[in-house]
Amino acid sequence: MYKIVGADSRVYGPVPAEQIQKWIAEGRANAQTQTLAEGAPAWKPLSSLPEFAQYFTAQVPPIAPISQPISPLAASGVRKISGWALAGLLFGLLSILMVCCCPCLFSVPGLIFSLIGLSQISNHPHLYEGRSMAIAGLALSIVGFVLGIILIIVSLLHGNLHYHSNFNVFNP
Repeated sequence: MYKIVGADSRVYGPVPAEQIQKWIAEGRANAQTQTLAEGAPAWKPLSSLPEFAQYFTAQVPPIAPISQPISPLAASGVRKISGWALAGLLFGLLSILMVCCCPCLFSVPGLIFSLIGLSQISNHPHLYEGRSMAIAGLALSIVGFVLGIILIIVSLLHGNLHYHSNFNVFNP
């Protein structure tokens, strides 16, 4: 018969060894659980009693073969910024800055790169970060595209957009 001190600091028992084995299997008792065997002079950790020591020996699980090599990036937990998201942000900025000289030229690549970046980050969140950059690039590209379209329409209405040798030239 045995007594143990539970996680709540209460003494349980006396109980037979079978009950202690059941508590070990349930995770209610562990190697450090203080135990007093019947007739023993002092409390001891459960793992120090020979009749229970076998339940606490470290068993190393067999090593399974690796089907795919683990990339150092995934193993380290470090994520890198998506190049597509960064390119989308840069093209989005350029679409706003260059809207007067080349409307819509940078907007379309900015939209495409930002969408690819968002897709890449969503599909591999453990590898890539930069969602906010991709969203900002997407927003800037949309604004640049809309401004470019508005600028072209206004130029056509005012007659400032002329055709010279099959090229569109914007005359301010």
